[in-house]
Amino acid sequence: MSYYRHHVFFCTNKREDGSACCQDFDAQAMRDHAKARVKELGLNGKGAVRINNAGCLDRCSEGPVMVVYPEGVWYTYVDQADIDEIIEEHLRHGRVVERLKI
Repeated sequence: MSYYRHHVFFCTNKREDGSACCQDFDAQAMRDHAKARVKELGLNGKGAVRINNAGCLDRCSEGPVMVVYPEGVWYTYVDQADIDEIIEEHLRHGRVVERLKI
């Protein structure tokens, strides 16, 4: 068994050259929301869920992006409602949110 049931990485990269990046979509705030929501629901910690920042995940044209391991499911999102849906469906109930999957 791995240390976490789900390990979630949010790309929070900001490209200095002005090209497309996840931070253009306020990725850090979305990651912060996810971390707070997971904690609020009691889903965080050993054997549960870990939310982390990531540097560039190299899928800028599909951004903003996040990836959930160990499944390796990649998601995009628009707002906090999308993040909440991923938390509820995937992280809590193990169901991939197909409409947000990339």
